[in-house]
Amino acid sequence: MGSAYDVRDAQPFTSTAPRAADLRSRSEQTAVLAALQTAELAASQSLFGCLSRELVEPKDRPVVTEDGWLVLPLAHLGVLLRAQVARVSQAGLHRFSGLVQQRTPQGWRQVDSVTLAGMVGAELEGRGGAANPEFVGQVARSRDTVGFLLLCRPTTSAPRLADPPINRYVASEQSLVYGHPLHPTPKWQGDDLDSWSAYAPELHRTVRLHWLAVPNEQTAQDSVDGRGFDAHAVASGPPHVADVPEGYSALPVHPGQWKLITSGLVAPRVAAAVADGTFVDLGPGGPVTLPTASVRTLYVPSVDLFVKPSLHVRITNCVRKNAWYELRGAVLLTRKLAPIAARYAAELGGGFALMPEPAYRTVDPARWGVEAAEALGVIVRSGVRPHLGPGETPLLAGALASGDGEHGVAALLPGHDPVHWWTRYVRLLVPGVLRLWHEHGVVVEPHLQNVVTVVDPTGLPVRQLIRDMEGVKLLAERHAGYLDSLPPDIAVNLGYQAERAWDRLSYCLFVNHLATLAGAIADAVPGIEPELWQVVRGVVTETAHELGGSPFVDRVLAGAPLPMKTSMLLRWSRQADRQVEYVGMTNPLGATVPAP
Repeated sequence: MGSAYDVRDAQPFTSTAPRAADLRSRSEQTAVLAALQTAELAASQSLFGCLSRELVEPKDRPVVTEDGWLVLPLAHLGVLLRAQVARVSQAGLHRFSGLVQQRTPQGWRQVDSVTLAGMVGAELEGRGGAANPEFVGQVARSRDTVGFLLLCRPTTSAPRLADPPINRYVASEQSLVYGHPLHPTPKWQGDDLDSWSAYAPELHRTVRLHWLAVPNEQTAQDSVDGRGFDAHAVASGPPHVADVPEGYSALPVHPGQWKLITSGLVAPRVAAAVADGTFVDLGPGGPVTLPTASVRTLYVPSVDLFVKPSLHVRITNCVRKNAWYELRGAVLLTRKLAPIAARYAAELGGGFALMPEPAYRTVDPARWGVEAAEALGVIVRSGVRPHLGPGETPLLAGALASGDGEHGVAALLPGHDPVHWWTRYVRLLVPGVLRLWHEHGVVVEPHLQNVVTVVDPTGLPVRQLIRDMEGVKLLAERHAGYLDSLPPDIAVNLGYQAERAWDRLSYCLFVNHLATLAGAIADAVPGIEPELWQVVRGVVTETAHELGGSPFVDRVLAGAPLPMKTSMLLRWSRQADRQVEYVGMTNPLGATVPAP
């Protein structure tokens, strides 16, 4: 894994694919070329989309020309770029067609993703930004990974589980071949390809956790009800209870994390403790687990729960470890939000729910250090089956928005009025998110990967499940007393100021989630997007009225620019995700007004 930010040199895709000359058939050559071309298009278009959103303010936002091109200047370089628009988005999240082009004295010429990434770097440096020698390589690596997935992904979707709804749910979690739709390097990860592909969800991998036995007095753990970690992780442990010595607790480790630990790259004290017998290495075992869209979170279908171990690999912007404050915060927030979640389950007719994270376990940081506690930290999340009625199926919202064949929203629309389908979807999601904010000062993170949509046998939405306590925050001014009662390192990470919290929430809800999914519906039903935004405006207006008015919601309805997370600039600056800045995006919910 190397350093926290690995330098990946730009290289051709042949580093991760068979050479065309070695292929045995023309069909294999065709498959490689198709994967290369598709991956290159995806990388080029993602990067151009980031440029068009993050480097231009709304009042200067480039418009689509009459002949269907979006033209974008790189002012410092004096370069003019363009991309053909296949679908115009009211929110500015256009879908593009073909490679990006650069104007030259000889006319427009195509630009590959690596060259485009180099231009981005030169433009940002010219604007006064610090250099980032990794960026071009990360774009190339992300592109190559997409091509690798397209080549190696199983071509059949044969059921792997006996339970059809759960099988379909797992397939949706593992369908995101192209990754984050608004990120410049959606499939870059700071691990070598062979190691990563062993647990890649897109390749339909199955994983068995690696297990340690740690002396009871050397563990740190908590649970919402005091019953302990094992009570909430029932049946997910080692294959034989007898394998755990008396006086020890079993601790599951992601196999990718175990490789990093035993290689000495992460928490060397843990490897030393195994070597001297303080920790007992129980080896791989337990039930089969299935990687979800986040890669490191594993679903255990046999007992219907999720295990979220640490994985010191950088995926998109963040190293996917469980920070010490996140381990404790998950259980604290689950406990604090339990009565609110129960109330909403009743008041919203069971159509909106939070997925609890009732327990964590790791080694005692006071004895082993925070690095070891974070390397071995694991959180248990409740499963999906308690939220399902007869014939209902859970689906990852990110899969619905991806447009990926059987998992995309287009597969659910036949037989339904798409506006009715969308209205059901928005009414199940938006009021619950806004009520948590306004009534309780709770900030959830309802982006596409954090929402599981439950549909009935006909494909109509019936329930929205919000997951990942790591993304839940509290408004500091509303919860000052509670935050003051917590250890400072937890309080400072759980509490958010209102303006920044609203940027986070409204980006996740309106831009990342609703604008992206509306675009996917508009791909299936051309010309429908204005009607979809009218529905959103109607639901938001109705919710604001029920809440008695909210200055933040009123601002959105007045047409103030929506916050766009600057994922490209964050990747360039190599800052923590918490340091992200937002720029204004076109707001389709009302006439644009100056932001206060």
